[in-house]
Amino acid sequence: MEITHRALFPNRPTRRGNLTGEDLPNMERNAQEELKAHLMATSEEFRQLATQHSEYARQLESLESLFHLTSEQELEETRLKKMKLRLKDQMEAIMSQSRSHQVA
Repeated sequence: MEITHRALFPNRPTRRGNLTGEDLPNMERNAQEELKAHLMATSEEFRQLATQHSEYARQLESLESLFHLTSEQELEETRLKKMKLRLKDQMEAIMSQSRSHQVA
């Protein structure tokens, strides 16, 4: 059984320095969720990124449910993880830009 960093240190930031939803105070988490909901309703770009992110997550879950992965499946898993992370970064950039416009 593999023990992850998150399991050992649930309140610490991840390696990328990002805080997970579990690490954020309730008010900050609520504000972040409200911003995501607003962007889902108002930004076609954000909505498309979120939809594709969800699709990659679904594909990863499918691969991770397999007992053994072939070399090709391992490569696909790595590719999907990178693409999913890129989309998440793009979504976070949109959220950050939206926050800065709200403050200004």
